[in-house]
Amino acid sequence: MKAGSHGAHVTDVTVWRRRGERSAACNILQHDRFGGGSVLVWGGISLGGRTALHVLTRGSLTAIRYRDEILRPLERPYAGVVGPGFLLMQDAVPQHLQLNVYHDIGLTRNKIVTAQFECYQKIMKDNDHNKIGPVCNRTWDGWLCWDDTEAGFTSEQHCPDYFQDFDPSEMVTKICSENGHWFLHPDSNRTWTNYTRCNEHTKEGRMTAMNLFYLALIGHGLSLISLFISLGIFFNFKSLSCQRVTLHKNLFFSFVLNSVITIIWLTAVANNQELVQRNPTSCKVSVFIHLYLFGCNYFWMLCEGIYLHTLIVVAVFAEKQHLMWYYLLGWGFPLIPASIHAIARSYYYNDNCWISSNTSLLYIIHGPICAALLVNLFFLLNIVRVLITKLKVTNQAESSLYMKAVRATLILVPLLGIQYVLLPYKPEERVSSEIYDYIMHILMHYQGLLVATIFCFFNGEVQGVLRRHWKQYRMQFGSTLTHSDAMRSASYTASSITDVQGCYSIDSNTEHLNGKGGCLDIETSILKSENPFA
Repeated sequence: MKAGSHGAHVTDVTVWRRRGERSAACNILQHDRFGGGSVLVWGGISLGGRTALHVLTRGSLTAIRYRDEILRPLERPYAGVVGPGFLLMQDAVPQHLQLNVYHDIGLTRNKIVTAQFECYQKIMKDNDHNKIGPVCNRTWDGWLCWDDTEAGFTSEQHCPDYFQDFDPSEMVTKICSENGHWFLHPDSNRTWTNYTRCNEHTKEGRMTAMNLFYLALIGHGLSLISLFISLGIFFNFKSLSCQRVTLHKNLFFSFVLNSVITIIWLTAVANNQELVQRNPTSCKVSVFIHLYLFGCNYFWMLCEGIYLHTLIVVAVFAEKQHLMWYYLLGWGFPLIPASIHAIARSYYYNDNCWISSNTSLLYIIHGPICAALLVNLFFLLNIVRVLITKLKVTNQAESSLYMKAVRATLILVPLLGIQYVLLPYKPEERVSSEIYDYIMHILMHYQGLLVATIFCFFNGEVQGVLRRHWKQYRMQFGSTLTHSDAMRSASYTASSITDVQGCYSIDSNTEHLNGKGGCLDIETSILKSENPFA
């Protein structure tokens, strides 16, 4: 909403209206008049809502300054950030200044409108009696809010995150000239803020984004391969069947499903801007499933820790437990935070496809996960304490076996939880931020590979079973080769004797005396001596 000022009075108000509607009185959401030397400035008004108009009291303002300092700086940032199907225009404004906006980038709109509202609130509340010497007055440039700046100094702050090609780690600068006026661009003769560094590295940023995209896909692809191999081993070798392996299978299934839905999300939703703009319900359902399965990963890890704690500390090496409670915790409980997040997101932060991560509502998901990691870590440390202090006088072989089982889980829990420790500490510098992103993507998208490696491929019992079956296979395969070679040797000997018979006239008695019949006996003895498993 914009208000024009002529002299001391506000004479007109620009209102939000639907396309095709006239500026009738019934369409005006707010109409205030202020006298004196104040300037009426505007804030965002959402459909069906109302907001107070804000008065900037810093002296008189000419029509030219009003146009250059209030209206024109707002033309660019607000072009394209108004809701779909609305016009932001005024009948008195020339046709070329009317903004017809048909597309919605709701997140950007909300951020800019919020920043502008907070800026004007700050401008009105801050004390301006401490100014010494010439200063450039506090102002809103259309994207950022600038405080009073001493003449001859350059003010700077981080780039806003309104747009995808803006790098928040870079800096925006605004120069205050020696005479106490903001720098005027020589081409336009208008106040100008230097945002050029914000997208200076856009090409490199896009390259990094693509690298991270493919890094995530490769990670989930490798995770799926390793998880399927691990599940094949657990299902194929019955000697590995036990309750803890059953928990391993469910943990692996949760990672398989999470990798599948993540690959679908990355390729079909996050990489499809047209789909995000259409905002179908299916993409929000995919986010719900992804967050649910993401929680299942960590709660099945908690099930592993609870099982070991019950086995070693509570029941002291009891063999059987009721797994129904583990199924409820691993598959059932994550539905609660995922459902609460979906409901809260639809009411309080209903962005397109719920694609944004810039909302505190994600703590609904991350909070229970962090709690599960902490509880799991407590259980595992308590298990180690019990094994070290109380089991020294018991069966050492059994104690060592359980210690190996605990060690695998104790290594895995911190590795899966370290991302939540690093999450609040993202550096602001561009190169450091890029390194941080690579580390976080490896920690997040290679978890399935890590779980399969530690719980299956590095498992001593699994390695022992595979070695035994490999030795049996080699023995059986070797015996088959030996039997085949012996048969080929016998066939060659028989054919050679037949050839000799064709050349020489030898009767049957001579053949027997010269060893033809004995050759078969020798062949048989060779087969028996070289192939004891035949």
